[in-house]
Amino acid sequence: MTAQMHTLKLPGPMLWRGFWLYVWQVETPKGEMLYVGRTGDNSSPHATAPYTRMGQHLGFSKNQNALRRHLLGKGIQPEDCAAFNLVAYGPLFREVEKRDGLSRSDLMDLHLPIRNTVGALEKVLAEALKTSGYNVLNTVKWKHPYEPDGWEAVREAFGARFPNLSVKAYALSPAANVK
Repeated sequence: MTAQMHTLKLPGPMLWRGFWLYVWQVETPKGEMLYVGRTGDNSSPHATAPYTRMGQHLGFSKNQNALRRHLLGKGIQPEDCAAFNLVAYGPLFREVEKRDGLSRSDLMDLHLPIRNTVGALEKVLAEALKTSGYNVLNTVKWKHPYEPDGWEAVREAFGARFPNLSVKAYALSPAANVK
C-alpha cells in the first residue's frame, strides 16, 4: 500500500437527523453492487443522519456494519473496492424529539409508525432495484405495507440516479404490498 491523497465531499444537509432512505453504490472488483438501507432505529426512538450510518456500515462493530459483512460474504474486501457512493434521500421525517414528560416508551410509540412507513419503502426500493436489473447485496425483510404515494416519490428521487428504476411503466405488483 502506497500513501495517496483522497477526498470525500459531504453535503451539509446529510447531517440532518431523521428518517432517510439510502443506497450504497459500491464499485467492487466484481462490478457494481448496491446496498439499500434506512435510518430510524428498530430498538430505540432515534433516527440518525446518513452521515452517521456511513461510518458504521464500513466499520467493525458486528451489530452495525451490514455493508461490510455483505461484501465479505461475497468474497470482497471493502478496502479493495474502488469507491463507495452513498446516495441518500431525506429526511422523509424528522427524528422524534425528546419532550418533557414523555418516557422512552412514549417516544417509541411515536417513533414506530414512522419507522414502519420508512421500512416499508426501504423494502420496496430494494425489491424494485433488484427487479430493475441492479445487483443488490441485501434483502430487506419488512412486513408493513408501503404507501403508493410515498413509493412514487421515492421511485422518482432514486430514479434520477438509477435510470432503470425511473421507467414510468415500472410498477410492483399489488401482491408486493401486503401485510
